[in-house]
Order: sequence, then C-alpha cells, then structure tokens
Amino acid sequence: MGVEPTTFGLLRHGQTEWNLLKKIQGSADSPLSPAGRQHCRQWAKVLEPCHWTRILASDQGRVRETVAILNSRWRVPENFDPRLREQDWGEWEGLTIPTITKEFADQLQTRVALGWHFSAPGGETRLAVRARAFAALDDAAARWPGEKILVVCHQGVIKTTLYHLTGREFVPDVDPLLHHDRLHLIACHNGQFSPVTLNIPRNARR
Repeated sequence: MGVEPTTFGLLRHGQTEWNLLKKIQGSADSPLSPAGRQHCRQWAKVLEPCHWTRILASDQGRVRETVAILNSRWRVPENFDPRLREQDWGEWEGLTIPTITKEFADQLQTRVALGWHFSAPGGETRLAVRARAFAALDDAAARWPGEKILVVCHQGVIKTTLYHLTGREFVPDVDPLLHHDRLHLIACHNGQFSPVTLNIPRNARR
C-alpha cells in the first residue's frame, strides 16, 4: 500500500512596510504593515478549516511575524528552514523598483532576458532558489509523509516552485501565472511534485 501524498499550501508572508515603498527586500527584512497583519488574521480564519498539521516556513523576520499571527489561532507545530528564504537580490536590495528601472534600465533588461538564470548584481539566480526550495520540500515530504503542511515563504520562492511545476519560462511580457495574495496547493506523491490548485483567494471558503 502506497504512502499518502503530502499536501503543501504555499502562502506568501503578509505585506511589509518595504512592500508599500516598493523596495526590494530579498535577504533583507522589514516588519509587516498594519494591512499585512490584518490580512494574516484573515488568512488564519479562512484557512482554519483546512486543519493543517504543521507550518513550514522561511526563517526571515517578515515570515516569522506572519507565522506568529497565523499560529496564534491554530497552534500547530512550526518548523523554520533557511532554504525557503527569498531570492538574494545582492546590490539591489533596499532600492526601490522605480529606482532600479530608471537607473539600471539596460542592465535590468539584459538580466531579465536570462529567464531562469536571472540574478541581480551580486545576488543569486532563480535556478539556485528553485534548487534550495525543492530540497526543503523534498525533505519535508520525506519527514512528514501524508501530512497537510502550510508553507509560508516569499513570492520569489513560490514563483520559482510553481513555474517549474507548470513548465513555465521566466520570459518578459507574458501574463503572470500567479495572482497577488493567494494560496496555492501542490502535492508530493512518491517523490514527485504536482500542482493541485493555484490562486485560491483569501475570501474563499475552504
């Protein structure tokens, strides 16, 4: 008899103060905004009927703050894994998106055209993010087979994970696969990952 699939729900941390300022965070950090904290409380209520068995999360501050709000209601086991950290944006961390777009326009265009090999100066590639994220998920599936695990992390991690599973390339000027502030479900069965449901809104009844 086969092992039951492990289900993962992928959820981004709450909105931060730097998100409001359109600053690149990457390996840096900033606290959640008041709206971000409120959205986390809403997610906690919406996702409670899902009966998650544990939370697996990035160890960065904005994620820890998100997990604290979610789990104040659920009180399930928590595990923090540095492999789920956001993509390191190197020299561009702390800069705003408009600044990068204006002051590094040519360099940005060249780097974005690299797709999966994109990296900011001194940062890491999307391929590197994908490798460490799947290593974390592989280990979690092996350690907690059949469980229902909420993974709280970052947009870059979620995007690389789901783009890989859906065979999507990082090419400019295409419709985004993912919508803002959504839950995404994937499953791992016998070591193989597959998407289940993407873009579940915060107001969904589950």
